Amino acid sequence: MKDNAERRLQEWLQEGTFRFARFELPGIDNEPVVQAFGLQVLAEEMCLFHHGVKDGFGYLERLHDYVRFAMAKRRPAPVVRFADGEYAFYSLTLECNGLYRQAESLDAIRQAMPMHVEALRRLAGWGKIAPLIFPGNVIRRRRKGLLALLSHQKEPSALGFLAFLRETGIELSGENYVPFYAVYAYLTSEAFAHLVDGKKVAVLTSDFNAEAFRSWFARFGSRPEILFAPLPGEYVATRWETIRETALAAASSADLCLVGAGVGALPVCVDVAERYSLPVLDAGHVLNMMNGREDKSKGPRMYTCRKAEGLRWPAGAIKDSTPPEIQENNGGWPVWREKKR
Repeated sequence: MKDNAERRLQEWLQEGTFRFARFELPGIDNEPVVQAFGLQVLAEEMCLFHHGVKDGFGYLERLHDYVRFAMAKRRPAPVVRFADGEYAFYSLTLECNGLYRQAESLDAIRQAMPMHVEALRRLAGWGKIAPLIFPGNVIRRRRKGLLALLSHQKEPSALGFLAFLRETGIELSGENYVPFYAVYAYLTSEAFAHLVDGKKVAVLTSDFNAEAFRSWFARFGSRPEILFAPLPGEYVATRWETIRETALAAASSADLCLVGAGVGALPVCVDVAERYSLPVLDAGHVLNMMNGREDKSKGPRMYTCRKAEGLRWPAGAIKDSTPPEIQENNGGWPVWREKKR
């Protein structure tokens, strides 16, 4: 299946459906991440772009319009990120247990897999899939002869995830895909903070410091009402079905939800969004930032740090009206009109 996924990726690139390009955002400072983890992290600046999106700001604009529309129209709008932990989980390995404990055993992963597959199909249908995909985690390095026999190569992690998507009948598209780091950049932006000003924001995670959250948003002149919907600190990915109703009840009055649940963010985001018809975003590390607990992440993350002048959106990028590229489909959901390549 990985061979099929690799061929499909090559088809996308050759046909121009997707391309690899640098996710560049003026005002972003990834130097603290380089200092913490080394120069190799800069490889992740090259990410997968759909042909209908010109640049990094194009994805931030799409995310902003998607979230804003869902809040205004009361539509389910889950946004879920996928990276090495998720890739390991869906490959049925306990390497998913990195910073946090995601699964008790391989058997627990297998038992939870139908729940995840169903949630992933729903996400692909009306949500946003945000996987970490860059050349280094999807392209195999070809080795020949004796060197190939003697060397051990780790399979590209995102390639396995693309194969898993194909096995479940899911394909990335311009409508359901956004880059992983677009979510981090958007959630730490002034535009997002202003969008939730005066709104009820439910935080579904295990740790919560209300004052830290208020201080975070106050830096942008934003004052949302912060609600706490507690989740366990471990094994949400395998135990969500047993805690679902309690967590859902706590988020019932929100205008928007932010989730920190590791691999378990997929079923949490999809179920909460569907139950209450609202945007639910998998915030991950950004919740640690808002909570004053960046230490839990063991270091900063790409596209979350700002230069002195901060991340500035292009003039006119943030509008109060629905942009002309968006129209509602028959189901009342926004659809971006394709722009010419």
